[in-house]
Amino acid sequence: MPTVLKSAVITPLLKKTGLDPDCLSNYRPISNLLLISKLIERTVATQTVTHFTDNDLFVPVQSAYRSGHSTETALVRVFNDLLLSVDRDNCSALVLLDLSAAFDTVDHQILLGWLFNQFGVIEGALDWNYFSDQFHFVFVNGVSSMSASVTTSAPQGSVLGPLLFTSYTVPVYHIACRHGECSHFYADDTQFSV
Repeated sequence: MPTVLKSAVITPLLKKTGLDPDCLSNYRPISNLLLISKLIERTVATQTVTHFTDNDLFVPVQSAYRSGHSTETALVRVFNDLLLSVDRDNCSALVLLDLSAAFDTVDHQILLGWLFNQFGVIEGALDWNYFSDQFHFVFVNGVSSMSASVTTSAPQGSVLGPLLFTSYTVPVYHIACRHGECSHFYADDTQFSV
């Protein structure tokens, strides 16, 4: 993938209306990519989703970024897990985790290893150099920052970002299963009921 197609213009958007626009932590960085880049990503995403679906690789309790899954399915799942616990006369606790800047924490080398070792994505597919030579710059009010190299992250605003992020968090699901915990995932929000 040519380097020019891996350049992202970052547009900072307020996370919620009413937040203080002078506080930088109130902004979400949205990556704006070239149309051709998004088309290539969409093709790769379609093939990846087909591979994950055909091989039953999706986490069954992930409700974000999947067709037929939504906030409603997340809410119903968590509520059902708690009701089942009550029906068994168990005391339950719900632990809610929301990762701060979650998409920005994705380590490319760990993700590539996970895609190869756990998801069966062959090396040839990983060699298209999606992560190498990525860079971005911020553009606000007609002024651009200097560009910077991207060494971690699943870019918000990209087509592949959500799929890569949810793939990256699969080990958390396996850890919860090993310990017998009920879990549910919605994007970067994780719920454990014990």
